[in-house]
Amino acid sequence: MKKRFQDKVALITGASSGIGEALARQLAAEGAGLCLFARRADRLQALQSELEASGAQVVVYAGDVTVPSDLEGAVALALERFGRLDLVVANAGIGVTSPFSRLTTEDYRHQFEVNFFGVLHTLFASLEALKASQGQAVLVGSVAGLAGTPGSSPYNASKFAVVGLAESLYYDLGKEGIAVTLVNPGFVESEIRLLDNRGARTGRGDPVPSWLVMPASKAASVILKAVYKKKAVVVVTFHGVVLSWLKRFCPALIRLLLRQGSYRKERKK
Repeated sequence: MKKRFQDKVALITGASSGIGEALARQLAAEGAGLCLFARRADRLQALQSELEASGAQVVVYAGDVTVPSDLEGAVALALERFGRLDLVVANAGIGVTSPFSRLTTEDYRHQFEVNFFGVLHTLFASLEALKASQGQAVLVGSVAGLAGTPGSSPYNASKFAVVGLAESLYYDLGKEGIAVTLVNPGFVESEIRLLDNRGARTGRGDPVPSWLVMPASKAASVILKAVYKKKAVVVVTFHGVVLSWLKRFCPALIRLLLRQGSYRKERKK
């Protein structure tokens, strides 16, 4: 079986869980060298040991995407170990949610520091390396960046910003020989919905019904197929495709459905 990413080198942020972790496993199986970036050093080291045991070449860097020097350090580590960088996946993200009246500007600032400026820091840190390799930048947005949803305005706004950024970078980075792929997942297996607005575990289960959640491994397969084909945009999950279609062609209907769903949820409380 052909390995689509044989001898390619990939940097993945948010690699310690969810989509990032699943992408790391599948890219390793496809022959890529990996630089894995996340805040949790223990999780990164455990993943590194697992992948190296299967023959993969992996380096890890524990850092925070809100700190530009951390990302610069990760890129330098990848170049030192592998001599090149072909693929950068800006995947790290958090979810700040609450009705607007319960939020502050600091909540929005915190959300954007990770989800939007974290993406920018990742891209600026890797730009020269991607120019040199004529590589590819993958930005993980969300279907929440295509349609607003009740009680999630900070998250929605940050993902709308990522979607807009990717749409422009498709042209700007394309001139530099760098392909851009925007990934818009729907509900995918992840820890993000198990955390509060500051990243601490809530102790509650996933509020999304399990039948609606796509396994991270399946999502990673869909993403890598699109990345290999250098698609400009890929929507992950069937419900994500439906939502994006409705938002584009029936915006009044999707607003009605989301409003009614929000009202029913409030009445149950």
